[in-house]
Amino acid sequence: MQVKRFFAADMRTAMKLVRDELGADASIIGNRRVAGGVELTAALDYQVPAAPARQPNPALEAELRKTQAKIATAKAELTTRTQVDAGKDRQLFGAADSLPADSLAAVMRKSQAAPAAATDQRALDAMRFELHGLRELIEVQLGSIAWGQLQNRRPQQANLWRRLQRMGLSAELSKALLERVSTVTEPRQAWRMLLAHLAHAIKTPKQEPMEEGGVIALVGPAGMGKTTTLAKLAARYVLKYGAQHIALVSLDSYRIGAQEQLKTLGRILNVPVTLVDPGQSLTQALAPLARKRVVLIDTAGLPANDPALRMQLETLASRGVNAKNYLVMAATSQGQVLKAAYHSYKRCGLSGCILTKADEATSLGEVLGLAISQRLPVAYLTDGPRIPDDLQIPRSHQLVSRAVGLQATQEPSEDTMAEMFAGLYQQPARRVS
Repeated sequence: MQVKRFFAADMRTAMKLVRDELGADASIIGNRRVAGGVELTAALDYQVPAAPARQPNPALEAELRKTQAKIATAKAELTTRTQVDAGKDRQLFGAADSLPADSLAAVMRKSQAAPAAATDQRALDAMRFELHGLRELIEVQLGSIAWGQLQNRRPQQANLWRRLQRMGLSAELSKALLERVSTVTEPRQAWRMLLAHLAHAIKTPKQEPMEEGGVIALVGPAGMGKTTTLAKLAARYVLKYGAQHIALVSLDSYRIGAQEQLKTLGRILNVPVTLVDPGQSLTQALAPLARKRVVLIDTAGLPANDPALRMQLETLASRGVNAKNYLVMAATSQGQVLKAAYHSYKRCGLSGCILTKADEATSLGEVLGLAISQRLPVAYLTDGPRIPDDLQIPRSHQLVSRAVGLQATQEPSEDTMAEMFAGLYQQPARRVS
């Protein structure tokens, strides 16, 4: 095995040196930051250490033995059934008497087992499809009946339902809110109390994250406005405290021009910018910035199934980085997109969320609903392109007021309300704190 060390100013140059001298088959077995650049340790014909022997799992072995016993029992029953069927066939077809029992069973298995299994599977799929369609039909009918009964018996509640749907709130959250005002008979008072409960459910940080300081990372899918929001945060801090106590870090080496955009921002604000390439240690990159009060990290918006996203989130979740991660969510995004983003990025540990593009949104109900359901404090709100003017520190009652102001002017249709009620009361309501 040939082992050699390489020194270069950056990771890309070091990797090129390794490829040029040792070839594409070389393995990187170590890397660290040194004065003036990076040091890579590479090896040729490197043997990966053998994995440690697996420890026995008594519980798993017990389950395997049970499964083996079930398989043996099923085989015995199948053999008995085959022998009985073979005896009947020999009575019908005399020529089959000359065949050995094992040969006859083999012929029968080849000719009957596969078609029978395929037929059973098709019948099972058809039954499952029919039951699914029947369930949907029943849920829609129950939803229509429930909505009709509510309009007849409690017209005030029905009116509140419509107003919440115009705001874009989910059926589950609407149900929880309405249960809090179910005993209020005066319509205006009920609406005011309902909005008060909604505002109380929206959490905001006790202290502004930038004032608290530390390492702050903005995460989220592409197109949510992470880099623009980071620029607003950095400019806001520089205008208030100066440029000597803040630094910027970019993990986005995937999007063309992303790092150049951050470097340009750094030159304008006179703030240092650190570019972290894939494979480079974020902990080591942050070490020279330990004396900075605030370090803002811009991350790459990668697809949920990209292995690089998993590595990035694991890095941000590590104790060595000690980052406070904020999910950036555009208010213009659909509810399903926002839910998918949350479930993709929650693995890094989220301290809260930042709502962007509020000036372009036609509704705030979807994004506020996700923040409430997942208990994500809303740290900042952006509502325009100006840096840093269009960055707001939100208050819960102000967010509710904006959501009311953006509610749709057109009433939801009866079919829409019936579909919303379909299956709603089969689940317990979410508690609104």
